[in-house]
Amino acid sequence: MRKLFKIIVLMLVVSLQITAQNKSKKPNVLLIYTDDHRYSGIHALAGQDVKTPNIDKLANEGLIFTNTYLMGAYTGATCMPSRAQLLTGRKMFDLNGIGSVIPKEQVAIGETFLKEGYNSHIVGKWHQDNQSLGRMFNSGATIMSRGIYLTDHYRMPCWDWRADGKYAKKDAYIYVYDKKGNVVKRSVDPKEKKGPINTEKDGPHTSEIYASQAIDYIQKNKQEKPFFMYLAFHAPHDPRQAPKKYKDMYPEKKIKLLPSYMPQHPFDNGHLFLRDEALAPWPRTPKVAQKELSDYYAIITHLDAQIGKVIKSLKKTGQYENTIIVLSGDSGLAVGNHGLMGKQNVYDEDGVHVPFIISGKIKGNGKRIDAFSYIHDIYPTICDVADIKIPASVTGKSLKPVIDGEKTQVRDYTYHAYRQHQRAFRKGDYKLIEFVRAPDSHKKQGDFVAGSRVTLLFNFKKDPWETTNLAFLPEYKEVLESMQKEMRKKAIELNDYKEHNNYPVDFWDYY
Repeated sequence: MRKLFKIIVLMLVVSLQITAQNKSKKPNVLLIYTDDHRYSGIHALAGQDVKTPNIDKLANEGLIFTNTYLMGAYTGATCMPSRAQLLTGRKMFDLNGIGSVIPKEQVAIGETFLKEGYNSHIVGKWHQDNQSLGRMFNSGATIMSRGIYLTDHYRMPCWDWRADGKYAKKDAYIYVYDKKGNVVKRSVDPKEKKGPINTEKDGPHTSEIYASQAIDYIQKNKQEKPFFMYLAFHAPHDPRQAPKKYKDMYPEKKIKLLPSYMPQHPFDNGHLFLRDEALAPWPRTPKVAQKELSDYYAIITHLDAQIGKVIKSLKKTGQYENTIIVLSGDSGLAVGNHGLMGKQNVYDEDGVHVPFIISGKIKGNGKRIDAFSYIHDIYPTICDVADIKIPASVTGKSLKPVIDGEKTQVRDYTYHAYRQHQRAFRKGDYKLIEFVRAPDSHKKQGDFVAGSRVTLLFNFKKDPWETTNLAFLPEYKEVLESMQKEMRKKAIELNDYKEHNNYPVDFWDYY
């Protein structure tokens, strides 16, 4: 009996020690960032016809944030400032210019985790300067977007991560299949034709490459130190390429168009003629929109399959339960909504509404959190959830008080800006969008050509797809004037004016 008692006591002591170790063990953080992936591009979030079983599982086991937004961008390449806002935790108007460079005084998220004893690792797309790339990570794998872009997911120029941050064009390579079907590297020909011209027969898709690299790191991780991994996919950014198996899941003729579908945008929004809008012909007939939406859903479902493989590797290596998994997109995307194709706007799904999910170690059983938040709130939220001190340079707000049930909101409005053309303000049930097309000539004083202004007001609670403009109705005059007045006030508070955006013509000059 004494021996049995000693064994039981010993087992209890060991069990208590293991429990204490697990509680004190720092959690890993996997930050997955997708490209041009709107909120409704995940089935579990908005119930649309896109198939995302792996992300759905993350959402249904974790926490879903239903009102997370990109604040905006001073450039058509919105993915650059979006990433800067995510990585620095700073709002659009607190960035260095358009966000291409992250200054040393803006402590980026990878640096914060490095200082806390983490290994900071990167895989995939990087849209900022090489110096901040070097500061944020102490290891990495395949890096994209260091100087050559061939517009082809099956022929994407890549670089090996370098600690010294020196990326030369001559060092770029492409993953291809050799005659035996093995994945090999080949150098990039300077005269190489831009795509999309390759297919799944020629080489692996970018989503497959980045997922494979992430899995390799997870499998080789000795778990001596916790890791922070920034896994930045390029999908579902155009060209919307996916293996035939995934494209076949979405017959174009059967694609349902969304409530805000239009053959063309009803007025000049100030920036209609740019690369993203040139991806499809005008007008965007139902046939054109169905084709684009089919391609979009196909590349998302393929992306979902790759994310599923990464999650599986975490589970297989026993690291899933101690890994905080965060998934977000960098912007919305129109793909036919309001007659647009790109993300250069401040409509919700078309430009600024993004998915934001926390799962893995964080359990929530699919709880939906409706609190207003921005992409730059994700950084401080991750820090709080991982029990990491938030740097003073971060201006975003942590959502942990909402997660813990201490608050219902950390913000009572959202404000959005796109270049010098568009501004939006959302509060309560209403959303105001103002469009200004500045005069065509602004270089010579007194030589202006008349511009234009359009006002839209939506009851967002009743009309989340933003299809019915209320601005001209007399019964909404008071609401409209109140929203306009408050939006102007917020612009001043947020420092949204010419001195910050470097445009010779400011939105507020013609508002």
